[in-house]
Amino acid sequence: MVLRPDALRRRLLKLEEVISGLEEIGAEGTGGASQPRDRWALERGLQLGAEIVLDIGNHILSAHYGVSAENHEDVITQLHTRGVIDDALRERLRGLGGFRNVLVHDYVRLDVDRVESFASRAPGDFAAFAHAVREWIAATLGA
Repeated sequence: MVLRPDALRRRLLKLEEVISGLEEIGAEGTGGASQPRDRWALERGLQLGAEIVLDIGNHILSAHYGVSAENHEDVITQLHTRGVIDDALRERLRGLGGFRNVLVHDYVRLDVDRVESFASRAPGDFAAFAHAVREWIAATLGA
């Protein structure tokens, strides 16, 4: 697989769109996602953001480093091991893969408090990830 900076940039732009949407929902306050439609939008935004982060991570790992992550959580670990993200960001993103799995597969038992906890910090975490990847692209590829 060949690393495609343009594909990474497209995904980063989509991640910025997700961040903006999550910030908009968050700006409405805790009651902003009280209606089912708003909760679904929040959950979808969180799922999409997690998917993009993990997709970007998998692309970098496989195309540039020639490694495959064992699972979603390992994507974050492997990115840290290879210097794409730092210690602090690795800690901030810890649990993202598991949370994504809950959103996708265990939605019946979804913990509203956990969703709100992730939602409160997701825009900042996703933005920090996007920044780290852009820096990695510039430093590694000069692009």
